[in-house]
Amino acid sequence: MIDARRNWLDAVRIYLDRRQIVILLLGFSSGLPLLLTGGTLAIWMKEEGITNTAIGLFVLVGLPYNLKFLWAPIIDHVGLPGLTRWLGRRRSWMVVIQLLLMVAVVFLGTLSPTSSLEIMVFAAFAVAFLSASQDIVIDAYRIETLEEHEQGAGAAMTQVGYRFGLLAAGAGALYLAEQVDWFWVYALEAVLVVVGIAAVLYGGEPAVSASREPAVATHESYGELLRSAVIDPFADFMRRPGWLFILLFILLYKFGDAFAGVMANPFYVEMAFTKVEIANVSKIFGLAATLAGVFIGGAMVFRYGLIKSLVFAGILQMLSNLLFAVQAAVGHDLAMLAVTVGVENLSGGMGSAAFVAYLSSLCTIEYTATQYALLSSFMAVGRTVLSSSSGWLADNVDWVSFFVISTVIALPGLLLLFWMVRRYPPPEPAAEPGAA
Repeated sequence: MIDARRNWLDAVRIYLDRRQIVILLLGFSSGLPLLLTGGTLAIWMKEEGITNTAIGLFVLVGLPYNLKFLWAPIIDHVGLPGLTRWLGRRRSWMVVIQLLLMVAVVFLGTLSPTSSLEIMVFAAFAVAFLSASQDIVIDAYRIETLEEHEQGAGAAMTQVGYRFGLLAAGAGALYLAEQVDWFWVYALEAVLVVVGIAAVLYGGEPAVSASREPAVATHESYGELLRSAVIDPFADFMRRPGWLFILLFILLYKFGDAFAGVMANPFYVEMAFTKVEIANVSKIFGLAATLAGVFIGGAMVFRYGLIKSLVFAGILQMLSNLLFAVQAAVGHDLAMLAVTVGVENLSGGMGSAAFVAYLSSLCTIEYTATQYALLSSFMAVGRTVLSSSSGWLADNVDWVSFFVISTVIALPGLLLLFWMVRRYPPPEPAAEPGAA
């Protein structure tokens, strides 16, 4: 039950905890590699004359982010001989993966899109695989390190760090590319992985992980290891009441937000906003609004609990799409664009913080890495596959109608939430130790 004595000052103070700072830095490390195999790499390839078709196919190197639940059981249960005894199970995996990630990013930078495109595919896939593997451990580390009432703030810190990682690999890499060759861009980005390694060494091993022996040391047969690492986590989740509805909710909660977001940039262009205007309002001001949103969302979960936070953020996310419809009716108006982007990013950040906290609450402590990888992969499929039809809709209706429809599309997830609150309410954070 939520401690009635909590106030907003307590909710803000929680962000100053040492563990939250570690999680912030790990979030940066998590966000850094994504654009190095995505948007930043696409610009490099375009400069080298690679066709749009080939660049578009490169999105497939990101499949590890959708499939990471397949090897999450290994990371969740298997220790690394020697290192596990020294650093602990979670931290040893993170250090090894981050060191390999640095090597892979540098190697990717040594290649040429014109003469080594096939090798570049495999190098980019390796970066994405290591990045997705890093996410598995970071998510498990966050969930196991924090108490239940701290998960909302932890989700916010992860989101903030993640977006700064994207900023470094996006705008930061492009600024560097104006001054140095692409090899040095990727080499310098690889150096930034040290931020994650420093966070690992600074933070301690989660107590629950430190107290549990790696599976390779406790299981007598591969059959037992397979059951414990692969079957048990999924069976445990499916024993949860209403698990099918929970998965459906994970697909739908941010669907309307994602559906509209896919077409945001094409919409700005058609509204005759310049690249500078889009960058200033959508990227820079939008980032500030998102960061504010995730901090507010994390504090809101701490102060009011998961249920109220999910409901409030869900309603705000849905209604923010209507501002885009107003923008479409108004046309080219920077003041209106600032309002539209500000509200949309603020509500999206709040929703993300509450939603990540919700996903974290669904994980059983014995299977955190595997179960969170499954849930986040499922969320990613909904965000990509379900939203892929937004372009077709935008080509067949006017923009006002498109954004009204995207608002209606958000309703099923919200209605499902209201129903689940009654039938399968998410577990609320317990009061912190010592609270009366």
